[in-house]
Amino acid sequence: MGVFSFIRMKIWLILLGLILSFTGALNKWYRYNNCFPSRIIVYRDGVGDGMLQTIVDYEVPQLLSSFRDSNSNYSPKVSVIVVRKTCIPRFFTEMNRTLQNPPLGTVIDSEATRPEWYDFYLISQSAHQGTVTPTYYNVIYDDNGLKPDHMQRLTYKLCHLYYNWPGLIKIPAPCQYAHKLTFLVGQSIHREPSMELADCLFYL
Repeated sequence: MGVFSFIRMKIWLILLGLILSFTGALNKWYRYNNCFPSRIIVYRDGVGDGMLQTIVDYEVPQLLSSFRDSNSNYSPKVSVIVVRKTCIPRFFTEMNRTLQNPPLGTVIDSEATRPEWYDFYLISQSAHQGTVTPTYYNVIYDDNGLKPDHMQRLTYKLCHLYYNWPGLIKIPAPCQYAHKLTFLVGQSIHREPSMELADCLFYL
């Protein structure tokens, strides 16, 4: 098997798992609410610049097709946001003639961002030593029609919703839950977690 065939196979397996998980989540939502969600916002972590086009070309169409698999008449508004925790830029604010870390909730969406992308930096954690590292967000697909300010506020508020930490975390809570779950599976249980715990995210 060639390198490109192996990569395509790996992408296909990831997409298959993604679609099954997404379809399961939609069915779970329907069971509790007797309807499907009208808006869906996906935060996608672990993607470099070189993979952005792959996400747009492969993952987004597969996500959209999973809606049709759930219900042929179902067509929600969708946004897909790539999250990057480690990035090179550092930002400062000038106070009392000194440079300090920006306050929590600071958003940078011009000058340091790419003019051809819908992207922004968000300061969602404080740093007790040194300079704070912002989190970088790139909205690669969006038909929700939310204003950039609303998208940024939603992202910041999601950083407050991780059960096991009283303050803010660096990334939106759904990303942190995914990280914790994959770490738990890979390091400890080495098998799929019990579905009985799917509604009990505080165990992560």
